[in-house]
Amino acid sequence: MWQSPNEVVLISDPRVTSIPAKESGEPLADVRGRLRVDRRMADEQGAYAHLRAGVLRRLEHAESLLPDGYHLLIVEGYRPVATQRRIFDEYRATLTGLTAEESYVAASRYVSPVEVAPHTAGAAVDLTLCAPDGTEYDMGTEVNDNPEQSSGACYTAAPNISDDARAHRKLLAAALEPAGLVNYPTEWWHWSYGDRYWAMTTRAAHALYGPVEFTL
Repeated sequence: MWQSPNEVVLISDPRVTSIPAKESGEPLADVRGRLRVDRRMADEQGAYAHLRAGVLRRLEHAESLLPDGYHLLIVEGYRPVATQRRIFDEYRATLTGLTAEESYVAASRYVSPVEVAPHTAGAAVDLTLCAPDGTEYDMGTEVNDNPEQSSGACYTAAPNISDDARAHRKLLAAALEPAGLVNYPTEWWHWSYGDRYWAMTTRAAHALYGPVEFTL
């Protein structure tokens, strides 16, 4: 069912930010060679193609649950803290006419505040579905389209998308949810495991992963 922005628990919500993180120490693992990876968000070090080992294992399981003709296409995993802060600040600056508190909350619809960002923990992945030849399926919007660009169609349960796009989003969820990942409802492409949003959604006592440094 469509959830309006007021009904979605945003990642800046105290119900999320108050959850503690107890770092597991699990290493980052390279997705390349194990799942299909797109280079649109590639960085020189290849950080974008890394995730916590446990997240990657769950994605591999999700891949096995997809029907013939469908594959996961990984767009971005790990994101350095400095990059996360820059993206958040740049998007927040475009949200004019709001108080500082309002712009902080509004920006978190699309980019996580750095202090709780799951990408910086290697716990979140932006992904889509593709055919065996790499052609991406219609998902209603492009990966990373913000609410303003898409008229809210980036929301996972948005009503203003085609039947095909809605079916593809349901297919994605049908593979990722049994594998243990949770979706951020404002971004159909954003799924995570072991972060604070996952802990809030699954009622876990704490997150498994906190911010981590990427080293080659």
